[in-house]
Amino acid sequence: MDERLKAFKRLLDIMDAVRAGCPWDSTQTIHSLRHLTIEETYELSQAILNDDLNEVKKELGDLMLHIVFYAKIGQEQGVFDIADVLNGICEKMIVRHPHIFGAEHVENAEQVEQNWEKIKLEREHNRSVLGGVPDRLPSLLKAYRMHQKTSGVGFRWPNAEQAWLKVEEEKEELFEELQKPDNISRVEEEYGDLLFALAAYGNYIGVNPDDALEKTDKKFRERFAHVEQRAREQGKGVQHLTLDEMLAYWKEAKSPRTEPAES
Repeated sequence: MDERLKAFKRLLDIMDAVRAGCPWDSTQTIHSLRHLTIEETYELSQAILNDDLNEVKKELGDLMLHIVFYAKIGQEQGVFDIADVLNGICEKMIVRHPHIFGAEHVENAEQVEQNWEKIKLEREHNRSVLGGVPDRLPSLLKAYRMHQKTSGVGFRWPNAEQAWLKVEEEKEELFEELQKPDNISRVEEEYGDLLFALAAYGNYIGVNPDDALEKTDKKFRERFAHVEQRAREQGKGVQHLTLDEMLAYWKEAKSPRTEPAES
C-alpha cells in the first residue's frame, strides 16, 4: 500500500479509538471544536510567515486531525463521512480544472481564476459572485478576496497603474474630509475606502495585504522591543526616553546589525 494511504488509514484508526475510549475526545462536537480549529489555523499561518517548514508540517498534522475529527462526528450522525468529504473535494477540483481534466485551454493563472468564478456561477449555481467570501473574515483580507472575486467576472481596473490612481483618488478624498470640522463619519467612510482601494491594489501587484500587514506588525514589534531593551540598559522605562532617543534606537533596530552602545 502507498505509504501516504497507510498513514491516512492509521490516523482514521486512531480517531476511531480515541472517539470510542477517551473521555475528552468522546464528548466533542463540531461546535466545541470550532474555536480550536481557528486557533490551529492561525498557528499554521504563523509558521508559514516564519518560513518554519518543520512547524508547518506539525501544524498541518493538527489541522488534518481536526478534519478527520469533524468527519468522524458526521459519520456518527449519519450525515457524511471522510469518503464523502474527500470525494466532494475531488469532484470540485475536476469541475474547476477543465483545462486539466477537459478540453479547455488557458494561457495563464489569471485565466484560471476567471474560469473558476464563471464555473461557480454557471455550473454550481452560486447566486452571488461574493457568496464565497465569508462575512467573518478579517476585514482587510475580506476586502482583498472580494476584489479577487469580482475581478474573476471582469469587474476590475485594466492594469496596476489605473488601480493605483484609484488609491490616489481615495487618499485625496480622505484629505478633503479631514479639513472639515465635526466630520468623523465621513472621515471614517473615506478612510475605509482608502483601505479597500489599497487592499484591492494588492491583487494587481501580487501582494496579499493581510500577509504584508502581519509581517509589518512583526517587524514593528521586534524594533520596538529593541527600543525598550535600550531603555532598560540605561535603567529607564521606555516612557522616560525622549522622542529623539526612541527614534535613534529605532534607527539602530532597522540597521542590518545592531550593536549595543558603549556605556
